[in-house]
Amino acid sequence: MLHHTIYQHQESTEWVTFVHGAGGSSSIWFRQIREYSKHFNVLLVDLRGHGQSKDAFSIFNKNYTFDAVTNDVIEVLDYLKISQSHFVGMSLGTIIIRKMAEIRPKLVSSMVMGGAVMKLNLRGRFLMGIGNTFKSIVPYMWLYTILAHIIMPKTNHKESRNMFIQEAKKLYKREFKRWYKLTAEINPLLKFFREKDTGIPTLYIMGEEDHMFLPSVQQIVDKHKKTKLHIIEACGHVVNVEQPSIFNEISLKFIQGNLLLNRT
Repeated sequence: MLHHTIYQHQESTEWVTFVHGAGGSSSIWFRQIREYSKHFNVLLVDLRGHGQSKDAFSIFNKNYTFDAVTNDVIEVLDYLKISQSHFVGMSLGTIIIRKMAEIRPKLVSSMVMGGAVMKLNLRGRFLMGIGNTFKSIVPYMWLYTILAHIIMPKTNHKESRNMFIQEAKKLYKREFKRWYKLTAEINPLLKFFREKDTGIPTLYIMGEEDHMFLPSVQQIVDKHKKTKLHIIEACGHVVNVEQPSIFNEISLKFIQGNLLLNRT
């Protein structure tokens, strides 16, 4: 089972589950925990091969698909007897949350998608193709560092870029390669997500400077009901790290607003 951490609220029965991106860990949410735990029960998970889940999956489980990775998270929720949760994701974590909305839609009360990955543009597909070609030859940290600088290129992206690079260094090489293989199934999956509206209340929080992923999210919001977009000015891909105060304010307001609607 994935390593997970719980912050229990004394009164609230509502849960918020945080899902980090590839190469990160639950530590990326350190600027959200205090504010969220004032209002909700909080669940943090480390995805397989990441953080403190690294050793649990490095040897025994080699089935790396988005279904399998998503079911890892569902297993934790079932174990804790959490029948419904709000989900907050970052980057690749948003794909896992969106996949969960297909596998177990009743489990998902609402979705907050930070730096959401909903389409790979031409540059993104080219980079993934190059990475797949050379992942067995070039040191994996070279690939990850190059990708991090392309996705988060500006000076004000430095903190989040460096944090993800440092977290990625904790991955075993074989784990990185297994996660990278997931890119083979990502394009048809993202196309399906863009075409199908879940009907679940969803908030996308994107950086104005998230040049690789913002345009596709803008298109989704125009098509899907119960979907909102908030763009943070002068901000890159990892919005919860670069602009935590704005991220917390906007995301908490969204979740609390949906709770009020459900009660009326």
